[in-house]
Amino acid sequence: MSHTTQDIRNVALAGHPAAGKTTLFEALLLAGGTIQTAGSIERGTTVSDFDPVEKQRGHSVDIAIAGIDHAGAHVNLIDTPGYPDFRGPALSALAAVETVAIVLDAASGVDYGARRMMARARARGLCRVIVVNRIDQDGADAAAVLDGIRDEFGPECLPLNLPADGASRVVDCFGNTSGDSDVGPVADWHRKIIDQVVEVNETVMERYLDIGEDGLSGDELHEAFEQCLREGHLVPVLFCSARTGVGVKELLDVIEKWLPNPAEANPPPFEKGADHRRIEAVPDPKAHVIADVFKITNDPFVGKLGVFRVYQGTVRKDSQLFVDDGKKPFRVGHLFKLQGKDHVEVDRAVPGDIAAVAKIDDLHFDAVLHDSHDEDSIRLSPLDFPRPMFGLAIDAASKGQEQKLAGALHKLAEEDPCFHVEHEAETNETVVRGLSDLHLRVNLDRLKDRHGIDVTSHPPRIAYRETISSKAEGHHRHKKQTGGAGQFGEVQLRIEPLPRGAGFEFVDQVKGGTIPGQFMPAIEKGVQQVLHSGAIAGYPIQDVRVVVLDGKHHSVDSKEVAFVAAGKKAFLDAIGKARPQVLEPIVDLEVNAPEQNMGDISGGLAGKRARINGTDVLRGGEIAVKAQVPLSELEGYAAELKSVTAGRGRYSLDFSHYEPVPDQVQRKLVDAYKPRHEED
Repeated sequence: MSHTTQDIRNVALAGHPAAGKTTLFEALLLAGGTIQTAGSIERGTTVSDFDPVEKQRGHSVDIAIAGIDHAGAHVNLIDTPGYPDFRGPALSALAAVETVAIVLDAASGVDYGARRMMARARARGLCRVIVVNRIDQDGADAAAVLDGIRDEFGPECLPLNLPADGASRVVDCFGNTSGDSDVGPVADWHRKIIDQVVEVNETVMERYLDIGEDGLSGDELHEAFEQCLREGHLVPVLFCSARTGVGVKELLDVIEKWLPNPAEANPPPFEKGADHRRIEAVPDPKAHVIADVFKITNDPFVGKLGVFRVYQGTVRKDSQLFVDDGKKPFRVGHLFKLQGKDHVEVDRAVPGDIAAVAKIDDLHFDAVLHDSHDEDSIRLSPLDFPRPMFGLAIDAASKGQEQKLAGALHKLAEEDPCFHVEHEAETNETVVRGLSDLHLRVNLDRLKDRHGIDVTSHPPRIAYRETISSKAEGHHRHKKQTGGAGQFGEVQLRIEPLPRGAGFEFVDQVKGGTIPGQFMPAIEKGVQQVLHSGAIAGYPIQDVRVVVLDGKHHSVDSKEVAFVAAGKKAFLDAIGKARPQVLEPIVDLEVNAPEQNMGDISGGLAGKRARINGTDVLRGGEIAVKAQVPLSELEGYAAELKSVTAGRGRYSLDFSHYEPVPDQVQRKLVDAYKPRHEED
């Protein structure tokens, strides 16, 4: 590896499903000479979709990474899934790149996936470009797509190139002052983009006004262009056809010439210490190492593979690295670069590089690797992942595989930040949670393909929560005599509702030592037991402050177990007086469907307690219906939508908030819980 940090470009391809990201990924690898023949999604031969589940389903479910060496630049390219069900891996790629390329379909234009990823990239301070793919297909309309982009994302979206001669080629708008395109004269767009670039830098602007465009040096334009990207003052738009190759080489040239290297982009958001003090990782190859693990893969041949982005220092083969605040370092026995499923061994990774190490059990998603205790307590500012709301209770189909199932589920959860595994003590069930039924089914397919484990599952369990709506006090005296030393603990506490989403607070306000301090953790432990198991319907409790006011102890009989029991029963006593509520998850729903199905969709949602927030008319005779709906009402909605729209409808979900369920729903949930609760 002979490249430096200044040679590196890190780019993630993101956007809506079926926009052609994987095909474009393949075309870029071909144009850059990384592969000799482009693979096919239909034949399952692409570099990025190498997982058996991806080949079977014909779309990406995880990110894939490959490198391109082109014109002196080393491009780390990341292909991300478009389906919202697999947002976890797609969002994790944002921790590894300077630039996100949002890929659009030239016929359908701006869609939900593009809007979502543009917002995420902007919030992360990343540079953004828009790539309009499939310009040669029927129904493609470059002018309409460009208008739609600028309407949706703002006038800072300007074309660096445009299709010409019926999309048989693209013409450069940044470097050319004349010529025609399929969208009109190039000169008009050339003037707009030059004006946009120079106005961000006062020095360059003054020289431009004094001596004109021809007097600006390439370095001056490059510096201003970089500043525009960093500040979001410019979002370049590029056109291409990954299928025919039109515009692909030009896109690769733009990546090499104009996109930022790791030293030019906005600094990554690192924090240090409990106060989250912002620090800056300097892309200096001679400094202490700081790297962030953004992907974990459990490879059946290589073992656990931790993929990381180097931000500072140089990782070398045989380096000694710490994981987070660990005291014992591990040795980098082998250092890899990824080319899809292939692992190419390398000697070093400089700032900006993406590399991997294998067989290090302590590695986990978002782990920080470093080579000095000076970098302890450092972390990358966490990404805001969507909350997994769909659940399935699962069991091993064959007896004796329970332990193997637990280990396999742990490995799957390591790989996907939006796939969670829980054990519910109340029902003694293993519950997996994800972003959708499809998300869960894909992971269950992986259980079988990778680990040979078949499972049985129950219908999705909705992630209800419990809370309180008023203040109340609770009291309990736990006294037990069994011969010899007994048990004694008495607790009086007050509970108060907190704002939605605030979580839980535990406060000690005991005066005069009526409860010795060593028993306070035991009281909190009893409270936590109720928080996890629920009080009225068997769901976790949230948004509650517990204040311990008073109590009593006995010099001989008071023990930790007594105060655990007293804290638990006092908390339950208070909840019963505090007007407890069951909360249900509300999701933001967007349905895309043919315009003629508008009435059926709106009527169907009205019957699901939905609040319809608006309807947008899209290109191609489609509509987008936006609504907020209780998640519990959407069971079976995929099949319902398919039936109503003859298979042409699709939808996506995002968690919005929790709110109280209607009274009749709460009564039903509480009644269903009572038999188990009373047996306990």
